[in-house]
Amino acid sequence: MKKILLLGAGLSSNSLIKYLLDQTEKFNWHLTVGDFDEQKARKKIGDHPHGTGVSFDVFNEDQKELLISNADIVISMLPHRLHPLLAYSCIKHRKNLITASYVSEEVRQLDTQVKKLGLLFLNEIGVDPGIDHMSAMKVINRIRKEGGILDIFESNTGGLVAPGYERNPWQYKFTWNPRNVVLAGQHGARFLHNGKFKYIPYHKIFQRYEIITVLDKGEFEVYPNRDSLQYKDDYGLDEISTMFRGTIRRPGFCDAWNTLVQLGATDDSYVVEFPGEMTYRDFTNSFLAYNIIDPVEIKLANYLNIPFDGKIMKQLEWLGLFERKTVGLNNQTPARILQHLLEEKWKLESGDKDMIVMQHQFEYLLKGKRKRIVSSLSVIGENPDETAMSMTVGLPVGIAAKLILERKIQATGVCIPTTPEFYEPILNELEDYGIKFVEESFEL
Repeated sequence: MKKILLLGAGLSSNSLIKYLLDQTEKFNWHLTVGDFDEQKARKKIGDHPHGTGVSFDVFNEDQKELLISNADIVISMLPHRLHPLLAYSCIKHRKNLITASYVSEEVRQLDTQVKKLGLLFLNEIGVDPGIDHMSAMKVINRIRKEGGILDIFESNTGGLVAPGYERNPWQYKFTWNPRNVVLAGQHGARFLHNGKFKYIPYHKIFQRYEIITVLDKGEFEVYPNRDSLQYKDDYGLDEISTMFRGTIRRPGFCDAWNTLVQLGATDDSYVVEFPGEMTYRDFTNSFLAYNIIDPVEIKLANYLNIPFDGKIMKQLEWLGLFERKTVGLNNQTPARILQHLLEEKWKLESGDKDMIVMQHQFEYLLKGKRKRIVSSLSVIGENPDETAMSMTVGLPVGIAAKLILERKIQATGVCIPTTPEFYEPILNELEDYGIKFVEESFEL
């Protein structure tokens, strides 16, 4: 019997756990799900005969070593900062490791050691990163095989609320880790545009957005995401003139979020020390100049240079930033306080459905002609538990685990899924779950 150890039972793990449990009898597997909240892990396993839910604390060395040593493969859905702790244990016990997160530099430096042991540490096998890599490389390699020379590559992804469920002025709710949303863009972004290097600092990220249309889902805003250039080598795009990766939001989001950035409400570098019980109105006022005459709303509108009766002020008001409601937190950063508020206002309600949208644009030269391919994906979730985010993050992880356990993957070392041995079988099986790209081709 093969033993799978899955660490982390958060929202994005739901579809992964279901996928693995559904396969246990066929492949003679046993799935152990470990989470700091043991009851959460047990609940997600239910009464399945081939699953076990256990308590797991990554800092409990004895427990960590015991669980990993008894597993045939380790899957981490923990925050990426904790992956090195698991990676060292997987090396010690000679276990393959899968994560859906970006590769940390500390894990990347283990590549030679992992290869020597004949192990595979597969990272970035979720949706973004993950499905974006695989679907893009499938098209890029096809263009190359046809003799085309790629000149422009843009890739954009967003986790959103499905059409018909955008029932707030932001047209947005949390479908994944709220902290990542609040801190998005804080390291700035860089990309290539027409052969020119571009760097966008954090305070400008949400002002530098563009508009795209995805299938029949309408128009969306796209803001720059992280370091687009880190994948030039991975994709083999040394001669490309434009390379851009972005995050998708609905129209009106970026301008409103930018006001929170400019205000200072997303700052995670210091702790707010407020005497007595701080209200959200106090929190907002703490960023503004001292003025006992004007109300907070007018001070904020003047400071941010936005219309007092405009759309953005209505979005901020809806969040509750001007309410005299007690925050209920002490000694937290502004970002943590804002996140606390947003988790209440942006939570998925029963009956809500989410949506993943992704779009790649490729421009290339072939036989003297310039051509464009637009490859788009839209996935709508079933409910707040079986979300599109959970499906598109978890299913690629589960399929990869199956391929590795069946010894159908030969790669070793610290990898991301950019080669055919990963993307061909994984993308093919994803189509069985309705995760399929639509391609449009144009001659320019």
